[in-house]
Amino acid sequence: MAKTSQKLTARRKRIRRIRKNIFGTADKPRMRVFRSNRHISVQIIDDEKQMTLVSASSGDKDYDGAEVSNKCEQAKKVGELIAQKALATGMTEVIFDRGGNLYHGRVKALSDGAREGGLKF
Repeated sequence: MAKTSQKLTARRKRIRRIRKNIFGTADKPRMRVFRSNRHISVQIIDDEKQMTLVSASSGDKDYDGAEVSNKCEQAKKVGELIAQKALATGMTEVIFDRGGNLYHGRVKALSDGAREGGLKF
């Protein structure tokens, strides 16, 4: 019989706790971060229409950070890339959803890169 790990259960609990207070609209969409062991990805979501407006990842074709070996620097480049894509579609403000992750390390680097790229949250 398979058991659910305590880490996974705690993360899902944090996600539910965060999401009950965060809702993305067309004016201010939600920027959701997903962090895996190898890559980091981010989506900008309109929760009213339930659709992804813009997305970026460190595994995408248009990601140019192949020479960067540090994961925090990769996350910062992904943040700059998502900011560039969002500004191209006319979005300037978003609501940040850290996805149950703690706000440090790669998640913080991604948000710093997005802020430097011109997004406000």
